[in-house]
Amino acid sequence: MSEDKKMSLTVKVLLGMSLGIVLGLAINLLGLADEGSFIRVYVIDGLFYVVGAMFVNALKMLVVPLVFFSLLVGVCGIGDIAELGRVGGKAFGLYIMTTAIAIAMAIALAASTGIGEGMDQETDASFQAPEATPIAEVFIGIIPTNPVQSMAAGDMLPLIFWTIILGICILKLGSEGARVIRAAEVGNDVMMKMVNIVMAVAPYAVFALIAKSMADLGIELLLQLLGYVAVLVGALMLHLFVTLMIVLKVFSGLSPLIFLKKIRNVQVFGFSTASSNATIPVTLRTVVDRMGVNNSVGSFTVPFGATINMDGTAIMQGVVTVFVANVYGIDLGLTGYLTVILMAVLASIGTAGVPGVGLVMLSMVFSQVGLPIEGIGLIIGVDRLMDMIRTAVNVSGDAVVSTIVAKSEGELDLSIYNDPQAGLVSTLPDVPLPHEHHSYKA
Repeated sequence: MSEDKKMSLTVKVLLGMSLGIVLGLAINLLGLADEGSFIRVYVIDGLFYVVGAMFVNALKMLVVPLVFFSLLVGVCGIGDIAELGRVGGKAFGLYIMTTAIAIAMAIALAASTGIGEGMDQETDASFQAPEATPIAEVFIGIIPTNPVQSMAAGDMLPLIFWTIILGICILKLGSEGARVIRAAEVGNDVMMKMVNIVMAVAPYAVFALIAKSMADLGIELLLQLLGYVAVLVGALMLHLFVTLMIVLKVFSGLSPLIFLKKIRNVQVFGFSTASSNATIPVTLRTVVDRMGVNNSVGSFTVPFGATINMDGTAIMQGVVTVFVANVYGIDLGLTGYLTVILMAVLASIGTAGVPGVGLVMLSMVFSQVGLPIEGIGLIIGVDRLMDMIRTAVNVSGDAVVSTIVAKSEGELDLSIYNDPQAGLVSTLPDVPLPHEHHSYKA
């Protein structure tokens, strides 16, 4: 088979996801997923679980060193501290703006549909609300007392802060810092090669992850919460295909259709892993190689977005708040909904991009507006699937903001962005490294 006829990684991953959905639902509908059965013990909780968990761990293994080397090279590549401040300010503003729009839209859509009205039922499901970190502690925690400990724990904001300070200090050394910069570039090259190796098994891992999720979830639970699921998925899709694309067009003038075609790979990985942090390697490689974003910008905006950009999670909070309020017959009023919007935006700052974090944030919101925490038990059964979908929206938002910021700073290669084949490969070891087609500033 000739090189140009080989399937790209995106096609292989989409094929793996599709087959996983079909097989998982078939196992569930045929009753093969019963506790103690051979399929449950050796296939679902055995093969599928092990393959999927190993792949997610491999992605997480890449995150800290990749963010460290890539961001360090990016800071040194920008060269101008004032420009670094502009990039950070623009990214922060756009992330917060899209999150606020997301939850406001979700509340309006959920309130207009009246989901949960008339159910008037309590839930036997229990939910233990984790203790929320005070917002003051979140800001204090941005400055690490021990950078190595922050790296070991995978805390993104302290890692980003320390790496930026380190990069600025290297720049201030002038010519003496050139050797450190070169070493960081080599480290970044090594990490990108490691990403390529891990991605080689992605189609099979995605198949295992999706098959297990579908076998566990099934159709029955979705039907019980059909109204909630329909409104939430509708709100997520509206934000992804309308709101974010309007933001992209208005702030950059770029084609949303090209963006949507090139972002599919990132969305599949976000959906499969339900973790923005675990998807960082894929998102970063996509915005650099497929979108044409200079690594000096993408290496900052992508991990930053994985930490503070929670558009999909904010949408979930808005829909669930209206749903639970209607079920329990509680009228939050305009003030209550405005409080929900404010709390969701604040809670998104410094909240880890890991599976299930939406429930932690949701408990904070419920406590603030006086909704019963146990109401979360109503939706907890389908939250894994909803978490997967909203993570796909989150990582799409990361890529949108990265592209907009790069375009505004003149750090976007339009020839790459407008080329449908740019960065599209079938043999991963030959993927070009970011520095091979993007120059760094002196």
